[in-house]
Amino acid sequence: MTAEWLAALDRSAQRRAKAGLTRRLRPRGPADEVIDLAGNDYLGLARHPAVTAAAADALTAYGLGATGSRLVRGSTDAHRELERQLADWTGTAGALVFSSGYLANLAAVRALVRANTLLVSDAHNHASLIDGCRISGAQTVVTPHNDVAAVEAALAAAPGRDAVVVTESIFSVDGDLAPLAELHAVTRSHGALLLVDEAHALGVSGPAGAGAVAAAGLAGAPDVIVTATLSKSLGGAGGLVAGPAQFIRHLVETGRTFIFDTALPPAVAAGVLAATRLARDGDDLRAELADRAATATTRLRAAGLAVCTPRGGVVSATAPGPEAAVAWAADCLDRGVAVGCFRPPSTPDPRSRLRLTINAGVPRADFERALDMIVECRP
Repeated sequence: MTAEWLAALDRSAQRRAKAGLTRRLRPRGPADEVIDLAGNDYLGLARHPAVTAAAADALTAYGLGATGSRLVRGSTDAHRELERQLADWTGTAGALVFSSGYLANLAAVRALVRANTLLVSDAHNHASLIDGCRISGAQTVVTPHNDVAAVEAALAAAPGRDAVVVTESIFSVDGDLAPLAELHAVTRSHGALLLVDEAHALGVSGPAGAGAVAAAGLAGAPDVIVTATLSKSLGGAGGLVAGPAQFIRHLVETGRTFIFDTALPPAVAAGVLAATRLARDGDDLRAELADRAATATTRLRAAGLAVCTPRGGVVSATAPGPEAAVAWAADCLDRGVAVGCFRPPSTPDPRSRLRLTINAGVPRADFERALDMIVECRP
């Protein structure tokens, strides 16, 4: 039995390798000198002195970990203040911090599901939202990407049922923006709820970086739930669910990925709190990010590459196939430029992509040089 099980795993690995889908861990040291266009530190705050100092102070004060779940011993003053600041920033009545964005999405989707709930999920949604729908056990209709008419049709086909429309705001693979105002109008007309994952929008778009939900004029709407990760524009780790106070209370009392998970380390919460304050006052960083995204798009298109139209910090260029994407990313890394390599099943369609995530903290000259290397290494 054991031998056959391991042999089956070897055969699966061989099939993935043949399809160009092998994945490898590449550890980096603290002195890594590559130009980083692969990480998600959009505003360059992960190493900001105020952020690292706040984390260091909390590390000394609280120790390495939270030592327990939030409901046991894991809640600290840093967690409470971070949640207060995030709720104020996003214009919501309450916010709850999780140890990861993935767990936040699992909890949010599950908590919105009742006995007869219908979930309507965008085809390009992140894996955490997809898994949340699956784990919830609710009937799920997957609609074509950003197709408001398809969402309305799905809701109209289920009159009288509880329903939740699930979407990202800025999508993680191609960086395009969901039509949030239109989606909200449709959900409200059918008495449904709207769940929006702001992972790639919080800190990047909207007034004072409050996100795309705020930009669409939906901040604080009682039928809108916001989720996000604290690991992208805020340079840390953790997840967020924000919305009506009653929903936050429901999560505290019933959310399994909140109740049974060790809390985010206090040092990380304190560092993210410092990053939140910087991000809210970071209009200059957002302007630089937008300018770089536009520059990258123009330069790559001029080189004949098929590139998305970014609405945040994600710039995605189509590769001929998975093997070509891997080789392209590897050649860039050999020249000192780290870029993302997205292949099925990480992509929502059969296309493979090279994904650039713009970091406003990378020196401008290095950023320009990185674009040259990406063009020179293209398949």
